[in-house]
Amino acid sequence: MARKRRTGTVLAYVHPTARVNVARMARHPLYEKAYTVSGSYLVHVPAGQTVSVGSVVEIEETRPISRRKAWQLVRTVTEAAQ
Repeated sequence: MARKRRTGTVLAYVHPTARVNVARMARHPLYEKAYTVSGSYLVHVPAGQTVSVGSVVEIEETRPISRRKAWQLVRTVTEAAQ
């Protein structure tokens, strides 16, 4: 079974964990208004990799690393503007 992948923005980072916000657009079934649904994930950042707050990153589902952390950083899509 393929692992799920998401793209989101880094909200906080303290090595080796980052909090990533993933947003997607949804549409109301009756009124058809578009709205944003967002979720926040705790992501493991492997040794040798770093991220900065505001960066757009790609994350992948993995085995549970701790109680609330079951996602891992795959790559940085765009760096945060300084």
